[in-house]
Amino acid sequence: MDTSTSSPINKEKIQSMSKLFKVISDPTRLSILFLLQKKELSVGNIVLALDMEQSAISHQLKILKDSRLVKARREGKSMVYSLDDLHVFSILEQVLTHINEQEQ
Repeated sequence: MDTSTSSPINKEKIQSMSKLFKVISDPTRLSILFLLQKKELSVGNIVLALDMEQSAISHQLKILKDSRLVKARREGKSMVYSLDDLHVFSILEQVLTHINEQEQ
């Protein structure tokens, strides 16, 4: 195999990157991430902000949590969510920059 044309990143890393892009490609999940960028929120507050059913928001939060993008803590009877890792926003900011450049 010609190593000069092979990917410098192994297949497992490529798969992990692809999975992350799939997770953040969903509009609801992106909206949740941007809401949580400002402050931590309960499920109920996210439901109100996005005007969606609690079950739908809970499902999306589980996907984000499983991907280690958000974390949860119990506050009384509610679960409060916050960002687990801010690195994803450097990716999102690059995407926004790209979109803004295309619009000009």
